[in-house]
Amino acid sequence: MPAKKLPQVIIIGRPNVGKSTLFNRLVGKKLALVDDQPGVTRDRRFGDASLLGLDFTLVDTAGWEDEDPDSLPGRMRAQTEVSVQGAAVALFVVDGRAGITPLDDEIARWLREHDLPVILVANKAEGRSAENGILESYSLGMGEPVAISAEHGEGMGDLFEALLPIIGGEDDDNQDEREPGGEDGDEAPSGPLKLAIVGRPNAGKSTLINRLLGEDRLLTGPEAGITRDSIAVDWQWKDPKSGEMRDIRLIDTAGMRKKARVTEKLERLAVADARHAVDFAEVVVLLLDATKGLEHQDLKIADLVLQEGRALIIAINKWDVAENPSGLFNGIREALGDGLSQVKGVPLFSVSARTGKGLDALLTAAFDIRDAWSKRVPTAVLNRWFDEALEANPPPAPGGKRIKLRYITQIKTRPPSFVIFGTRLDQLPKSYERYLVNSIRKHLDFGSVPVRVTLKSPKNPYAKD
Repeated sequence: MPAKKLPQVIIIGRPNVGKSTLFNRLVGKKLALVDDQPGVTRDRRFGDASLLGLDFTLVDTAGWEDEDPDSLPGRMRAQTEVSVQGAAVALFVVDGRAGITPLDDEIARWLREHDLPVILVANKAEGRSAENGILESYSLGMGEPVAISAEHGEGMGDLFEALLPIIGGEDDDNQDEREPGGEDGDEAPSGPLKLAIVGRPNAGKSTLINRLLGEDRLLTGPEAGITRDSIAVDWQWKDPKSGEMRDIRLIDTAGMRKKARVTEKLERLAVADARHAVDFAEVVVLLLDATKGLEHQDLKIADLVLQEGRALIIAINKWDVAENPSGLFNGIREALGDGLSQVKGVPLFSVSARTGKGLDALLTAAFDIRDAWSKRVPTAVLNRWFDEALEANPPPAPGGKRIKLRYITQIKTRPPSFVIFGTRLDQLPKSYERYLVNSIRKHLDFGSVPVRVTLKSPKNPYAKD
């Protein structure tokens, strides 16, 4: 029986955006020569690639150049044009640091003329220097860009999620097939709820997971620091309201203590692994110890989770042995309001890993907050909120000159992220930015989910560099 033919994925882009680096990353070998000099790749290069179990044939193409067809660059471009035939999807790679060029615009126009799915990939996206370039790439009309760093291997999970609905095959028909920048409305989260349990050492994280699983799956004990690796456990929870079995991936992590106390090399690696686990989670439960209350280190962990854009829930464990529980709960609630000023109303639960108290309510809230974290606001609803927010509280006019906020668009979910376009936005006070973010949370039902708002003004062609 002949081997199944793999779907073909082509990489297209102008010279020196990192196409060959991406090719090498996905093929797993340095088959393509990489150099800062443009035009190193001249012929199409084929390789068997695999990304998180998704197998396909990858085609690296020469950099697209606007040259005479009879010249060498022109013939290289012709090779790229031929590669579209028979391809299942194109990865259109742009340089996140350099931003969008006229040649990128030309490639986008050419790709739109072909009946071929296109995934826009913003490469070299490591660090904050790529933020403006990534935002600019929306102007290409190719939907939401997948931000990656081919050199460092960042963003490969996001690239996998973009490729899966297109080349995943018949077995993946149940996957979310909404293309980037597609239909408005709520996005139903797919796959198991990725739930990380974090906190200071000995807060009861492993005990909590053992209680949920109904077995002594993880080692526990009075000594702090027993857990060193982040342990992921797939599990099904029966929703007590609907009776439905819901998939959860529980992630236990090493305790995060103050840096000054992290002396052993192994523990430093464990804490770094716990931070890495936060990156892969959708919802993070910060577990507090009721016998110790809320400490400064807990607030630092919570701030880390929110800065990473993850949905946060706080649970006070060992509630069965808490002294003055009512006063403890209200005191922690008040301290959280002061210490996490960037996000108000983070869900707070009292639980007992020993007795199982409050765990069903905790998991119900985790699924609810993931829904909000994954929500896309319909364009009409977003525009109506924007008009009403500006009418209720118009932006200031420093020096008598108006700051104009023209329109808003939601560029991504998980976490929900928006871009507001306008003029003179560099003079908009931070207090007004906070007003907009808080209004989005309140009126668009995002609750305590971290919300990102970026301000974008058009470039002034007469401004000096």
